[in-house]
Amino acid sequence: MKMTEMFLQQLDAEVERSKRALEQVPEGHFEWQPHPKSMAFGYLVAMVATMPSWIAMIVTEDQLDVAPATPQHKPDPMRSSAELLQGLEKSAAQARKALQGTTDDFLNTSWKLLARGQVVHEAKRGVMIRDTFSHLAHHRGQMTVYLRLLGATVPALFGPSADDKRFA
Repeated sequence: MKMTEMFLQQLDAEVERSKRALEQVPEGHFEWQPHPKSMAFGYLVAMVATMPSWIAMIVTEDQLDVAPATPQHKPDPMRSSAELLQGLEKSAAQARKALQGTTDDFLNTSWKLLARGQVVHEAKRGVMIRDTFSHLAHHRGQMTVYLRLLGATVPALFGPSADDKRFA
């Protein structure tokens, strides 16, 4: 199986899991955080919704500076479950298009993560995409803890939850 095909299959599975989680986001809690050192719920759920677009960026750009000297434009906040789901579909479409338009050979070329112009991590694009899926699963798991603490339904993602008994 080609790497691009494998990534497209994984993207579909991850988007479905993220959709289940984002459907449970209660409104009115976007500024809430479980601890002062924790990220705000709204920031976390927006990251889960938009993280698939990172895959497109890894394919279409050669690098990303996460702390540029000149701040970049911030997207409008997503303030409802419906807006989060729209954001997820948009970012997933970007990732699908990028993966469908590339080759495994290209995914074996280098990509760089920078902070203030300095390289902090460099790896093959395929490795960075794999790590993005892991990063997404991590933050989606973090999101389910927030959902539990807010009294919302925790969906089944990799198996049943206390609230959702499906095994899918």
